Amino acid sequence: MNYPDSVEFLYALGNEIKSAKLGLERIRAVLEALGNPERAYRVVHVAGTNGKGSTCAMIEAGLRAAGVRTGLFTSPHLIEPTERIQIDGVPASPSDFERAFNIVHETAERLDLDCHPTYFETVTAMAFWLFREKKIETAVIEVGLGGRLDSTNVVQPILTVITPIDFDHEAYLGHTIEAIASEKAGILKLGIPAVFAHQRPEAAKVLDARAAELHVPVTRAEDFEIRDLQIDARGSRFSGIVCPLAGEHQVDNGVTAALTLRALGVSTDGIAEARWPGRIEHVSPNPDMILDGAHNPAGARALARYLQRFYGTRRIWLVYGAMRDKAIEEVAGILFPIATELVLTAPDTPRALRPEALAGFAGRGHIEPTVAAAIDYARTQAADEDVIVITGSLFVVGEARKLFLAPTGGRWQ
Repeated sequence: MNYPDSVEFLYALGNEIKSAKLGLERIRAVLEALGNPERAYRVVHVAGTNGKGSTCAMIEAGLRAAGVRTGLFTSPHLIEPTERIQIDGVPASPSDFERAFNIVHETAERLDLDCHPTYFETVTAMAFWLFREKKIETAVIEVGLGGRLDSTNVVQPILTVITPIDFDHEAYLGHTIEAIASEKAGILKLGIPAVFAHQRPEAAKVLDARAAELHVPVTRAEDFEIRDLQIDARGSRFSGIVCPLAGEHQVDNGVTAALTLRALGVSTDGIAEARWPGRIEHVSPNPDMILDGAHNPAGARALARYLQRFYGTRRIWLVYGAMRDKAIEEVAGILFPIATELVLTAPDTPRALRPEALAGFAGRGHIEPTVAAAIDYARTQAADEDVIVITGSLFVVGEARKLFLAPTGGRWQ
């Protein structure tokens, strides 16, 4: 299959959780048939609820700045699935993605599996295979969902990292912080060192107990001394580290990344080169336009703190769309009160919640049928000194980012 065909096939595989049994049997069988490519390089394995992607991006940037040939596997993507697989900070080319897909797909077809590997299993195997082909030295691997049964949990890491644990995907991971933490702790391996970000007490108790059972040496964010902290609207500086990602929460992610790099014997200077699109990302001025995928309560709280700190005296336009399976009422309850003007929309996916339903919950809001129309409306109505925040689902952010980064220079540039 060519690149468009491979992407269409992957999308047709559907959602991993709904289309197939959770477990590691399929991914292990495929990887064994491929010669276990995931064992050809060092692996840093990262789980958590919020901050996984940002932390991975900072770890990868630090390694790459130190001269290490890196692989980075993250999810979801914003525009193209090639974004999920990066080599030395560059997304896989369509031709490499196509080649990796065909190898994995043809291998899976020859095996006696209960069903074809899911979207995420297939892309995971593709990343592991391509990293070996490209002779990377260290791969930074982000867990997709949970940890214990996640497709990435077949790796043999040199270091595991767990970012802050909060509520998300409760239907699959459990309805308590303790249950969710137990799933995340599933990436810990016997005797393999770990780095733990600041955790809620109930999550910390679970992680610490599991680490003790497995004789895991743990470095905790509490061990890091934050000095000379400076935070502005575009990033932060602390303890000689420059963090280019915006938001107070990125200080915690930066600390976790710094501890990870130190554990790997690498300088933290490269964190300054990290990029993580779609997370408090400024994409246009006058009015300021910000993209942020605040799709769960913890993400919404982080965005709310940021807006109140840096834009609290300005008129805030919130362009919002969400998925039906998210904690809509809690997220909306955090974000909607800080919006001066609310523009409700839906991304182009069957899972999207109708904006009319959001308006019914909010008791207010201007409705537009598409993300582009919603941004157009806010842009034409807002004053130059206002701020427009495009948020909710990462599908909303992805559609918006594609428009801003159009080859012509961007629709609203």
